Amino acid sequence: MWLASPALPIGGFSYSEGLEAAISSGWVEGEADAARWIVQQLQLTQARGDMAAIAQALPAWAADDRTRLAALNAWVRQTRESSELRLQTEQMGRSLIAWLRNQHAGDAARLDAIEWLGAQDASYPLAFALAAHFSGSSARPALLAYAFGWAENMVQAAIKAVPLGQSAGQRILAQLAERIPAAVDQALALPDAQRQAFSPMLAILSAQHENQYSRLFRS
Repeated sequence: MWLASPALPIGGFSYSEGLEAAISSGWVEGEADAARWIVQQLQLTQARGDMAAIAQALPAWAADDRTRLAALNAWVRQTRESSELRLQTEQMGRSLIAWLRNQHAGDAARLDAIEWLGAQDASYPLAFALAAHFSGSSARPALLAYAFGWAENMVQAAIKAVPLGQSAGQRILAQLAERIPAAVDQALALPDAQRQAFSPMLAILSAQHENQYSRLFRS
């Protein structure tokens, strides 16, 4: 629950993950559009990509399989198709590493894992998996927490950028909450060969956002 909190000081609130560019381009114009956009992003990019990587990283952290972890971290970084999306996962990864370093300052074994991941240019999903491993959580609750924290940030971005009222935001969040368990189950079931990050329109919008005239968010 702590890791899912938007108050965790990792900067997630400052990113819209292409949503702001979709609004500027006319793809998202109101509550229904915003709900559809975020639900599709949950299903097409999160469940098949980052959440699947977290699901596979958790047992790797339990086994201290650093070869596997390095490969997963490299895969996540390679899926970022724009400089903004790459900077987001790097910045949030670094911030979570710093938070973990502070939380586990007296534990030499945990600090070794933290410093190793930091030296790999940690992506946020791999840093989240390490934090979840330290918490003792099993995979499904960890992914539920991750997905809900992501959903809250995305809904807050929609509220600010569309803009929408708080009641509309809560209705969108309710739709996401209904779909998150199935997305988590999908992520847990995916083998390496089916893990993917194919969302070309999102990549195009993210690249356009880099040069957007007026913007609130960093991605």
